[in-house]
Amino acid sequence: SNINKSFPKKSLGQNFIKSRDFIHKLSALIQSDNDTNIFEIGPGTGALTDQLLKKEFKNLYLIEKDFLLFQNLEDKYKNDKNIFVSNSDAIDYNYELINKSQKSLIVGNLPFNISSQLLINWIVNYNWPPFYSKMVLMFQKEVANRIIANHNQKSYSRISVISQARCEIKVLLDAPSNIFFPKPKVDGIILEFNPITKYLDINISNLQKLLRKSFEHRRKKIKTSLKDYDYLLKRFGIDDGLRAENLSVDDYCKLASAI
Repeated sequence: SNINKSFPKKSLGQNFIKSRDFIHKLSALIQSDNDTNIFEIGPGTGALTDQLLKKEFKNLYLIEKDFLLFQNLEDKYKNDKNIFVSNSDAIDYNYELINKSQKSLIVGNLPFNISSQLLINWIVNYNWPPFYSKMVLMFQKEVANRIIANHNQKSYSRISVISQARCEIKVLLDAPSNIFFPKPKVDGIILEFNPITKYLDINISNLQKLLRKSFEHRRKKIKTSLKDYDYLLKRFGIDDGLRAENLSVDDYCKLASAI
């Protein structure tokens, strides 16, 4: 029976959205035109996909790792000429095969267990500005809070700095746990990412290296964790008595661009 076919797999971190009301609200916040390629990550049973279909777009790419769901989707949309269903992992998928000059949009109710990995992949592994002009993505609440945290906040971490160095981020929508099937233990949040070019000159792997060092032992002062970069701290007048979470995105980007 169909219901078994689309039963959410724990191993893939699947949580389907069962609230039509929520899907409509989310869809209304996604803007596209007939030049836009839309990539939907983990479309599952196609609840959001059916709303995206009503929009203007150039092509819609559905990326679904679960083979049974992929088959269902392929079956469902086989007569639509500008919908392409791919049975792949969103991390390995080659987005840039698609014509560079078009606008691309990434949307998705991301599997909770790999959401931060996917985000880092889209931010770190592409030329900047990237192939997409916007991402609208669902995260577990605590992950979302880390992504948007400011310095001096407890949840400020590596992912806050990497994300904010590359994108302007807005909270679009709260996703209470009862809109999902199965109901997760946590709520979700939908975030919107708009790529920025403010820190275009930073080498992202230098930034990552710096963040790894400073946040690895986040209780240590940076005079210890960043002692290799002591000369830069002095040059920029950054107090080495501070801890990792006290340095702003701007501070980290300054350091990274000078390495």
